[in-house]
Amino acid sequence: MIDIEVEAAAWTKALPDAGPLVLAAAQATLDSEGATGEGVALLLTDDESVRELNARFRRQDKPTNVLSFPAPQNPERFLGDVALAFGVCAREAAQQGKPLAHHLQHLVAHGVFHLLGYDHETDAQAEAMESLERAVLAGLGIPDPYAARPG
Repeated sequence: MIDIEVEAAAWTKALPDAGPLVLAAAQATLDSEGATGEGVALLLTDDESVRELNARFRRQDKPTNVLSFPAPQNPERFLGDVALAFGVCAREAAQQGKPLAHHLQHLVAHGVFHLLGYDHETDAQAEAMESLERAVLAGLGIPDPYAARPG
């Protein structure tokens, strides 16, 4: 089960189809790992809420684009929570010259891969995780988010 909560209206103001976009990215990511029965919760919120979560759980008093909170093993097969900050995501998409919808789906996939146990602490881990993200995004019709951009 994929639960989506839109806490910040800015998400649906900028992307009226934010819910379906998030659902598609999360489902494609789970499907790519054969994790179709697992559950995740996705929160579309604002920078301040993500800043508070980041300060509380990671001791970093600043907003970030996406946070993942893996759940302990449980019989319900709930993997955990992912929170995304509107302002940070919108600024990054604009700076990178990509549609917010594409950036949102990329970050959802990134967050769900963290819940599935992937990380990017080393170059090898980052390369593996980015490759998985590229494959999921390609299936959604989204260009490689790591490709070099002109300029």
